[in-house]
Amino acid sequence: MRTYGLIGYPLTHSFSPGYFKIKFEKEGILNSEYKAFELEVIDDLEELISNHSPRGLNVTIPYKKAVIDFLDELSPEAKRIGAVNTIKIDGDLRIGYNTDIYGFQESLERFIGDEKPEDALVLGTGGAAQAIQYVLEELDICYHNVSRRSGYLNYGDLDEPMMKKHQLIINTTPLGTYPNTMAFPDIPYEYLSKDHFLYDLVYNPAATEFMKRGKSADARVKNGLDMLYLQAEKSWDIWNS
Repeated sequence: MRTYGLIGYPLTHSFSPGYFKIKFEKEGILNSEYKAFELEVIDDLEELISNHSPRGLNVTIPYKKAVIDFLDELSPEAKRIGAVNTIKIDGDLRIGYNTDIYGFQESLERFIGDEKPEDALVLGTGGAAQAIQYVLEELDICYHNVSRRSGYLNYGDLDEPMMKKHQLIINTTPLGTYPNTMAFPDIPYEYLSKDHFLYDLVYNPAATEFMKRGKSADARVKNGLDMLYLQAEKSWDIWNS
């Protein structure tokens, strides 16, 4: 049995095991399984690999940066951004990749079409944000990170001129993820308009509070489900290359 899986904590919200289960059934992929491996601490990764001998792993919050210390090599993209969401395990060799880059860029370009905004706000500074920033740079979209951490633009700095200037707003935080579905990023939604695009990396629930508040202001909104599927397919290609 070839084992693949997802590491992170918590994982009750994740659609990844269900996605791969359906994929294996539809494509007649035999002797393969995809499991959710909840790790309360990243140090448990060594025991997981020893016990299950996975051929590949996906990585989600909060370990996209921390997992790098457990890898032997990084792809150029993963090395550049300092975040990994896909691990290929070949014998004793562990190679880190970032397929969030591919998934987000494909999904974002479908979302905005020909109406590419010039400026964006990236809510959050974690591993997911690193991939989003990479894509924005590739697309020549200027951005600012927004965080409660010092050294970044703070949520309290988002006044009306700032909101009007930044017409693409991307939530990379877990706020609003099931089961805490009433949580949302603390931006001034009253300054949103039909000219705004709100992209939420959260996909469970399908319509987050962030998206609902944006839609109430006539902004265009999108969740991260097709990004999840796109990056999953890219991960599968890497594991089987």
